[in-house]
Amino acid sequence: MMAELQDVFVSHWKDYKADNPVTCQQEKSATAIAACRTASLGGHVDVCQDCGHGTISYNSCRDRHCPKCQSVRREQWVQARLDDLLDTNYFHMVFTVPDCLRELFRSNERVCYNALFRASADTLLECAADERHLGCKIGFTSVLHTSGQTLSYHPHIHVVICAGGIDKNGGFRQSKKKFFIPVKVLSRVFRGKLTEELKRVPLTIRGEDDPKRVADLVSLSWEKEWVVYAKKPFRDAACVIEYLGRYTHKTAISNARIISVTDGMVTFRWRDYRDNSRVKVMALTATEFIRRFLMHILPSGFMRIRHFGFLANNGKRERIEHLRRLCKMAPLQVIRLTGLQIACKITGLDVTKCPLCGGSLHSTVLPVLVC
Repeated sequence: MMAELQDVFVSHWKDYKADNPVTCQQEKSATAIAACRTASLGGHVDVCQDCGHGTISYNSCRDRHCPKCQSVRREQWVQARLDDLLDTNYFHMVFTVPDCLRELFRSNERVCYNALFRASADTLLECAADERHLGCKIGFTSVLHTSGQTLSYHPHIHVVICAGGIDKNGGFRQSKKKFFIPVKVLSRVFRGKLTEELKRVPLTIRGEDDPKRVADLVSLSWEKEWVVYAKKPFRDAACVIEYLGRYTHKTAISNARIISVTDGMVTFRWRDYRDNSRVKVMALTATEFIRRFLMHILPSGFMRIRHFGFLANNGKRERIEHLRRLCKMAPLQVIRLTGLQIACKITGLDVTKCPLCGGSLHSTVLPVLVC
């Protein structure tokens, strides 16, 4: 049987919690991951009407940090985004926080993550509106990630941007196919906007009020060259859908990367991008593994996927239709899946049919097991 993230929390969470402070949200997510698809969450029995074969399926925890629960939610989210895509080019950019600010972000997650969203979005909107670059109002989707391949703390925002937008005359202006906005311009504007955001809000360091230390960290970050990474443009809208599906509901680590959970050690695969993207193996104590994983539990209710510009939720549908009329674009011809079809796609099985005889299955709800 393959090792999973759940095994780590089932075996080691109580010991970790006894020796380390945890937040309410960390406790909630860890407990949910440990209980996911077990009798403690209830479930249902599928019984074949023809041969009588029955199988038990337990409910998922639906926690957004649980790798077991993201497949269906990801597909449902992607299906809902199909109507937002235009039949044009798209770009992918990454806004990264410099190393010297990571301690500040860890100590003030909600405030700093919101500042990161605002600064990156304002940078793109301002630079794109400048006639020297594009001269229009663009639309894009931003996704917050906080983890690196080794579960290190690495807050950054992925952005998928439509390669064009609405100009001041209400028309659609297309950007160059292989070029959007100079990354050096974006980097310096982003640095200015995020440092200003951080100066405007009260911040602490590890729960302690230390204005001088905060000011020193912000000043140190200003002296560095910041990184805005622009990846190659997508080939077509279908590739955008594939990208969104891969990144929007990504957890800190997937079950597929975990090799073993034995003798108090967790062994997992990671990709070293500094070494030609070679896949390597790392072993951590269960305590260290949990500590790293908990750094990526988001604050309660925090929205890690946000839409800006003409993709902002208020009036989005009208703006999309207006752009399609301007550019004489037909809605994208894509296959939309039902909930059952999504489940079949993920599992590779027809969940309505008996795996033995092919007969129809009848479901009976199981009660939640109270411990």
